[in-house]
Amino acid sequence: MAPLLHLPVIEAAERRIRPFLHKTAILTSSYLDGLSGKQLFFKCENLQKTGSFKARGALNAITAAREEGALKGVITQSSGNHGQALAWAAAQAETPCIVVVPNNAPQPKVEAMRGYGAEIVFCEATMKDRVETCDRLAQEKGYRIIDPHNDYDVMAGQGTLGLELLEQVPSLDTVIIAIGGGGLAGGVSRYITEKNPSCKVLCVEPEGKELSKSLDARNRLWDDSKLLTTIADGCRPLRVADKCFGELLDTVSADHVVTVSDEEIAQSMKLIFERMKLVVEPSAAMGLAAVLQTPEILNDSQNVGLILCGGNVDLTNAVKLMYP
Repeated sequence: MAPLLHLPVIEAAERRIRPFLHKTAILTSSYLDGLSGKQLFFKCENLQKTGSFKARGALNAITAAREEGALKGVITQSSGNHGQALAWAAAQAETPCIVVVPNNAPQPKVEAMRGYGAEIVFCEATMKDRVETCDRLAQEKGYRIIDPHNDYDVMAGQGTLGLELLEQVPSLDTVIIAIGGGGLAGGVSRYITEKNPSCKVLCVEPEGKELSKSLDARNRLWDDSKLLTTIADGCRPLRVADKCFGELLDTVSADHVVTVSDEEIAQSMKLIFERMKLVVEPSAAMGLAAVLQTPEILNDSQNVGLILCGGNVDLTNAVKLMYP
């Protein structure tokens, strides 16, 4: 039996969403190449619709759901980027959308969700309350839940980023992916390891996540009730979702996980801003932080793909992070 997420599924997602989304640019920086000793290729999903890669998965999930039949509405829980993406995709499909938002979510992301037409419902900033509130409202409204991570249609949409990356830079020998709930890492790692098994996939995490321990144990060891306290708000979910974790078990080894600190993330944001003239959110700077702080993991690599996964950042806060 074929896996639920594999090349034909991701390629079908790419055909489904292609007319609506940007094929984002690959940018390079000779300064950052010199600093790292590698040739770095930055995939600019900060310039994607809604400002992040999340538009890919949200649009694919809604489009696939509509192909199955009538859709009364959609609902999700999100700290920002997935909520914006789902609200935008729902507007394209003229479908009502509710986003359950933790009360510590960045305000610009909340206002953007409203701007795309979503109804906002606030909850406590724990994954338990987020999920329970979402489930309750979905049952009351009869809406379909589109999970930020734990959904094969969402992961297939995110996997289209890997498809584009290999098309744009066929010579890549390593791709580094920031990991939060696991949807991006699951989709992209699945596509890359099936399409080009010689290309190594690394995951980069904020301090405290300890993905490698769970990969070693082949079991999710995290406490669902906790969130990481990190500036990388897109990576605050401590636990990787179960469907995503299954993909990672097949595609990423425990010794291919890099951990970076908030200080290292902020410094990488600053380098991207000053040298590439791009504004990115902290999660998007984690790949560069991994390259600069753990160069030994790239000893056998030369052409490295980095995903600038989003640019939805409060500029006032970003300046404080980069220039404390």
